[in-house]
Amino acid sequence: MKELHLISFNYPYPPSYGGIIDVYYKIKALSDIGIKIHLHCFVDSIPETVDHEIKSITANIFFYKKKKNPFYYFSAVPFAAAIRTSDVLFENLMSIEAPILFEGLQTTEIIRRLKNKDYKLYLRFHNNEAEYYKGLSSSEKNIFKKIIYRIESVKFAGYQKKLLKEFESVFCLSEKELNDVNSYSKNARLIHIFHGNESVKHLNGKGDYFLFHGDLSISDNKKALEETISMFKTLPSHRLVVASDRAGDDLKKKINNIRNISLVPIETDKNLRQLFENAHANILLSYQNSGTKVKLFNALYNSRFVIINENITDDSALTGLCRLGFTSDEIRQRIIETAAEDYNENEIRSKVLEENYSDDAKAEEMSKVIFKSWPLLLFSGY
Repeated sequence: MKELHLISFNYPYPPSYGGIIDVYYKIKALSDIGIKIHLHCFVDSIPETVDHEIKSITANIFFYKKKKNPFYYFSAVPFAAAIRTSDVLFENLMSIEAPILFEGLQTTEIIRRLKNKDYKLYLRFHNNEAEYYKGLSSSEKNIFKKIIYRIESVKFAGYQKKLLKEFESVFCLSEKELNDVNSYSKNARLIHIFHGNESVKHLNGKGDYFLFHGDLSISDNKKALEETISMFKTLPSHRLVVASDRAGDDLKKKINNIRNISLVPIETDKNLRQLFENAHANILLSYQNSGTKVKLFNALYNSRFVIINENITDDSALTGLCRLGFTSDEIRQRIIETAAEDYNENEIRSKVLEENYSDDAKAEEMSKVIFKSWPLLLFSGY
């Protein structure tokens, strides 16, 4: 049986936000095609129990606590990577001979101990971290966090330039990341986001509201929501639902004072799916140019219209399924236009998404790359 170590930056359940959605559904898809997964997770605190959904798709699961020493901020290694290393992880990797897939650059600090161990190393490149932290710094209002993010950006710029050449292949989520990696190391491959959707939900007519959903602990999402709220304050006849399980008290107070905007917690995946199903259009905005956002797939598979700005995706096929606006005025106009329309785009959406973005196809492609010499290894007693 083919075996694979997968090192995750966090525990991948529930799959409720960007990167973790990709991790969870990637594990599931690889498991479904017969690959035995040894999962390693860096966490703030080790859970008392492991969810059945993770147990059923992994052979082993190991937990390591992220380090909490603030002096890692002064390390030459980016803080996000410096806190994710462990002697026990190294021992566990050495105990099972299998290729290693790192989920994001933040899990790769241990690679310096693996270089001469004859292990095949692969990277899932979730972000150009230097640009990601630079974007966080630009969006952040807290001056201390702004400085920390900027320093992290500078550290990651040097870190990824040096490290990307160490991998057999780097699996990128979008054309932008593909080009970024190839400018350093020429070992990039495009494998789109694993999103867990199998078929497009067929919906017709009109929904009940416009929907904004996202992790509101992230500064980019906070900024996007502020812009969205500003637009809907000038559109009192259109209802906006903000869905998030990480809304602060200030936001709750702000929304309570606006008649056509309401805040709904995301309690379960089923709850989120119902919000998608009843929405007329989704508002997806970002101020960071970092490839395709995973929440775009969830909206396209499970809801009606999707209104985006140019930073949500750099994939022209996906952009063609959305209503695009480059400025606030253009986004506002798309809201007005879609409010008057009946939705009837099920067929074209099904054709594009189900033929080109299926998780099964992505898992098969990734497996072929990682296990390209598998028959020889198997024959030699691997």
